Amino acid sequence: MIRFVIIALIVLAAWVLALNTIRLFRGSKIDWTGIAFMVGFVVLAFYLRHATGMGG
Repeated sequence: MIRFVIIALIVLAAWVLALNTIRLFRGSKIDWTGIAFMVGFVVLAFYLRHATGMGG
């Protein structure tokens, strides 16, 4: 039961963070190139970790 409460709190925190992030993005100019590079870098890191078995 405690596990469900902890998971529910984590989901709630993620939801609030997502809403605040969306609200912030709507009100400002965003450098989408930088965000795309950052996301691509993280995805590439996870892929290379999976493909080579190195890291972590």
